[in-house]
Amino acid sequence: MQTQAMFYSIEEQSKVSGVTDEQLHLHYACLQAAHFYRQNQRVFIYTQDQQSAHDIDEMLWAFEPTSFVPHNLIGEGPKQGAAVEISWQAPTNRRAVLINLTSNVPNFANQFSYLIDFVPSDDVQKEQARNRFRTCRQWGFKVTHQVASAPQTIDTAS
Repeated sequence: MQTQAMFYSIEEQSKVSGVTDEQLHLHYACLQAAHFYRQNQRVFIYTQDQQSAHDIDEMLWAFEPTSFVPHNLIGEGPKQGAAVEISWQAPTNRRAVLINLTSNVPNFANQFSYLIDFVPSDDVQKEQARNRFRTCRQWGFKVTHQVASAPQTIDTAS
């Protein structure tokens, strides 16, 4: 099985007034999680740290009021986890989709069919994303890239 990696560029024009880069990344991660959930795919969102995991957990609760995306932090919820599982630690259940919100490609990324990653507009983070892109290619992943569409609004109430 060859992992397919998709890198989404988050350009300056995608920025919404008053929204931080981290909130924007979480927004796009929620969009992707909802998309794959609707495709009946199990998703693992990998975060840099525990606080980021809690932040995206909170954002998913309020993300789409008309269509809830079942999710939980790793170790919570049902034994096999909800459709979308969130953690700063390696996954314990089999999943098809990895949404990476860290600065490196996790060493377990090849266990997934799909890897979703983001290229921010910040120069330092953009260079980290380029390194992740190169790593994915070196690992034999099928790597593609596209520009993320600009969001109209982002709920930052959480």
